[in-house]
Amino acid sequence: MFEPGLEPEASPSPELQALLRAYLDHLAVERGVAANTLSSYRRDLRRYLAHLAATGRTSLDGVGESDVTGFLGALRAGSARHPALGASSAARAVVAVRGFHRFALREGAVADDVARGVRPPSAPKRLPKAVGVAEVEALLEAAGADGSPRALRDRALLEVLYGCGARISEAVGLDVDDVDLDAGAARLLGKGGKERLVPVGRFAREALAAYLVRGRPALVAHGSGGPAMFVNARGGRLSRQSAWVVLRAAAERAGLDVELSPHTLRHSFATHLLDGGADVRVVQELLGHASVATTQIYTLVTVERLREVYAAAHPRALG
Repeated sequence: MFEPGLEPEASPSPELQALLRAYLDHLAVERGVAANTLSSYRRDLRRYLAHLAATGRTSLDGVGESDVTGFLGALRAGSARHPALGASSAARAVVAVRGFHRFALREGAVADDVARGVRPPSAPKRLPKAVGVAEVEALLEAAGADGSPRALRDRALLEVLYGCGARISEAVGLDVDDVDLDAGAARLLGKGGKERLVPVGRFAREALAAYLVRGRPALVAHGSGGPAMFVNARGGRLSRQSAWVVLRAAAERAGLDVELSPHTLRHSFATHLLDGGADVRVVQELLGHASVATTQIYTLVTVERLREVYAAAHPRALG
């Protein structure tokens, strides 16, 4: 149950381990939880069960709300074995524990949900990182500089990330049939399997057209072919890790001394739209956010920029 190097101070009872396996199976099969999220929940819940075992709990019957809050306190305080978790990581762990207890109640393993009153800690709002339009343009130019099949692919990939606000998983998950260049639209498969239709701007359309005509055929010739839009040198679907390499290489060639990730381009997409006067709810739809509250974080970026311009330009700003 526990991998080498992750053995807790006290081992959970077989009963609790079986319940954890059942819950993780439920998340994977019935809820369709993403693999990365499932891995995080598994790690958080193993630590929770180790915490319960250390206090002598062999089942959830004797667990109370104080055990859950005690676990939260231990997460925030840390130990010689486990570093202290920040608010966002601790909040994720509490969400996992609350879901585990709800599942136990629904399965009849307990008579009460003792975790329902425990609230996750509030993570501080952090402004998304974004880069300026000039930096993005330099990055895009550097990506397709030599006109080779790979360069055409790299330029098209980065144009989609920035021009469509796509997540990296959405971009590498694109199939050729998901993009209609004549209509200027692309179908993205987002979190939770939700599809959304996004516009594809002129620069991205031109980059994709060049790649589809002069780049992709040369790359897929080395493989068996397939539906993937972005392919590697062997003709298979480009991975997320390879997309990171593409971005880093383009940033280095462009001489950009800023921290960049594929998500930076998504943040920049949203920030530049709002700077240009786009309505926050339109940006929400383009990003595929379930709640407008998530998108509104980007408005803090534009307000901060306005504040900086005001402080630098207004004669009485510093008075």
